[in-house]
Amino acid sequence: MGRLSVNLCGIPLENPVIPASGTFGYGYEYAELYDINCLGTFSFKGTTKEPRFGNPTPRIAECTSGMINAVGLQNPGVEKVISEELPKLKTCFHKPVMANISGFGVEEYAYTCEKLDKEEQVGWLEVNVSCPNVHGGGMSFGTDPKAAAEVTAAVKKVTTKPVIVKLSPNVTDIVSIAKACEDAGADGISLINTMLGMRIDLRTRKPIIANKMGGFSGSAIFPVAVRMVYQVANAVKIPVVGMGGVSCAEDVIEMMLAGATAVEVGAANLVNPYICKEIIEQLPAVMDKYRINTLSEIIGGVK
Repeated sequence: MGRLSVNLCGIPLENPVIPASGTFGYGYEYAELYDINCLGTFSFKGTTKEPRFGNPTPRIAECTSGMINAVGLQNPGVEKVISEELPKLKTCFHKPVMANISGFGVEEYAYTCEKLDKEEQVGWLEVNVSCPNVHGGGMSFGTDPKAAAEVTAAVKKVTTKPVIVKLSPNVTDIVSIAKACEDAGADGISLINTMLGMRIDLRTRKPIIANKMGGFSGSAIFPVAVRMVYQVANAVKIPVVGMGGVSCAEDVIEMMLAGATAVEVGAANLVNPYICKEIIEQLPAVMDKYRINTLSEIIGGVK
């Protein structure tokens, strides 16, 4: 075990740095830039049962210290992910990978998770419960403790690998949702997903993105993410993966002090494709600066 190593749901990581889903594709694009095996792991692009083209364009709007996106879960569907994307990924990444799964019904979540659970290279299933529940009046799974627990329980029935439930910050009480997922069998919690945001073009007086609203991410949301990670980590007994505005080694340490076992980096990858590699390289010096011997000893160590 090295200074940077941690254990996430029973699987060891050489370091806690994980590129977040939706910002790292299926890995092989970034592998053309550097050896991605330096990463703890990464969460690949959100996968659904059927192929999805995503939302109409424009899908991106810039903001101060962040961005808004409404890509709409564009992906080739789980069958092609298994037959085409994972074989290419395996040629350049030799560690367990985190599979990110989205869905529009409990049965769809279970189907997709069961399929990916059988893949040798998949180490964890990161189940994103912030997509619309079209079978329940459009309510988001991630904003209702009962709905989040229902998805968690259904996935756990058909999988053997650790299930990490990814929560939405667009709620008034994230702790109750996290605890409901834990009670339903979740092996871990990851948070936060993007916050709901909007930008308006002053010349046209119309929303900048075609979807009108989208997910706000970037360094501007970091304090909110730290607060929610702290709240959840102090309420559950399962590991927490923290994310939201992380862009430097100091942010990783702050997130871990708040209670995160591992830390995902999202929007920063789109600004600097080398950011995760640089954070990993910078961590030892930052640890020395703050007299930290090993990262595992600081998890939840905020006073």
